[in-house]
Amino acid sequence: MDEQTIAALKEGHPILEDIAQQREVAWINPDRIPFEQARPLQELSMEDIDDAENRLARFAPFIQKCFPETASRKGIIESDLVDIACMRESINAAYDSALAGRLLLKKDSHLAIAGSVKARGGIYEVLKHTEDLALENGLISPEEASDNSPGNTAYAKLADDSAREIFGRYTVQVGSTGNLGMSIGIMSAAVGYHVIVHMSADARQWKKDRLRSFGVEVVEYESDYGEAVRNGRMRSDADPTSYFVDDENSRDLFLGYAVAAKRLPSQLAALDVAVDEEHPLFVYIPCGVGGAPGGISFGLKQVYGDAVHCFFVEPTQAPCMLVGMVSGLNSAISVQDIGLTGLTHADGLAVGRPSGFVGGVMKPHLSGEFTVSDPKLYDYMRDLIAAEDVFLEPSACAAFQGPIRLGLEDVCKDYIEQNDLAKKMANATHIAWATGGSLVPDDIRRSYEQTHLD
Repeated sequence: MDEQTIAALKEGHPILEDIAQQREVAWINPDRIPFEQARPLQELSMEDIDDAENRLARFAPFIQKCFPETASRKGIIESDLVDIACMRESINAAYDSALAGRLLLKKDSHLAIAGSVKARGGIYEVLKHTEDLALENGLISPEEASDNSPGNTAYAKLADDSAREIFGRYTVQVGSTGNLGMSIGIMSAAVGYHVIVHMSADARQWKKDRLRSFGVEVVEYESDYGEAVRNGRMRSDADPTSYFVDDENSRDLFLGYAVAAKRLPSQLAALDVAVDEEHPLFVYIPCGVGGAPGGISFGLKQVYGDAVHCFFVEPTQAPCMLVGMVSGLNSAISVQDIGLTGLTHADGLAVGRPSGFVGGVMKPHLSGEFTVSDPKLYDYMRDLIAAEDVFLEPSACAAFQGPIRLGLEDVCKDYIEQNDLAKKMANATHIAWATGGSLVPDDIRRSYEQTHLD
């Protein structure tokens, strides 16, 4: 993109200059509209999320058979929602914040199999593809594929050696900075596919090693996420037996993430949390290319409508979704175009160009965005360990920038006033959506805890 175009964009959107200077910013989405106005404009709906939820339920016996650690949830991959009142007190004291209401942690950091939020969308897309191939090869019948009764155990047979032999004729490929590759790789290997994960330079070595321990072929690149995706797609397109998981544009990934929203009401009820006009819900989700936070937020809007306020959080060096939405260009602009490197310690968020699909879907729904500097990721990580004895990987701790800055940023104060929320904040619930961390090796955890950046 030429300098004249960038200069014109910055003139029209002054916040882009702050972003280009790596300053932490808060941005409120001017295109957000009431949910009932936005709903008919969307290509996806609650019916699509219901379909995804039913498919995951059909695969639950298969998942439980392949991964015994999911037995306690009967093959359903779900995380806990916990109150972190001590963390709320800690951040209010340490950062001069004044967060009212309750602060909860959604522990997708501890999801079974992949240990990150990517266990939702990534695993769902692999299973959707597996169902398609199983029908094509006669491993399951159309009747079994449409049976959503709790007693349907037909899919368990897809874990048998005879089925694995057939799936072994096919390849699954994906480009990743780390966590998506983990979820796609581990589940695809369990099904029996030949799996190739194309990993960018910022992917952590331990994630590559773990994938290889499952028999996954890992192709490493010295460049960024975009290059890994381009090469993965090109290699997959050249192989008629290969299926490419497109993190930038996949509706299946998106819907797999969205299922999380349908499971949240029962968890909130168990904590005596109400969500309605008088009891607003604020959700803060770390964002890379956009699929996971976009899918979760889209699902939450279907469930709670205008009672939920969704915010993304991105690192200052790689705020690709923010740049795309502020400029209105979505995937037609990258962070490199405005002078940023895209390099960040938040490896799972090190993405230079956002999903245009997600940017379009979230345009009428997203409340806003925050950016966070790398040093704070480690500070928030240590704060959470000290307050709650919970470890998250640094990129997941980006979520805490939202509740900390919400009451401090003028644009956020304006948002609260304009949406008639000021008198309701004492009744509000805030969810920091933890996106990864439980599988981080102990020695890496210790090194994170000792990392202090200027």
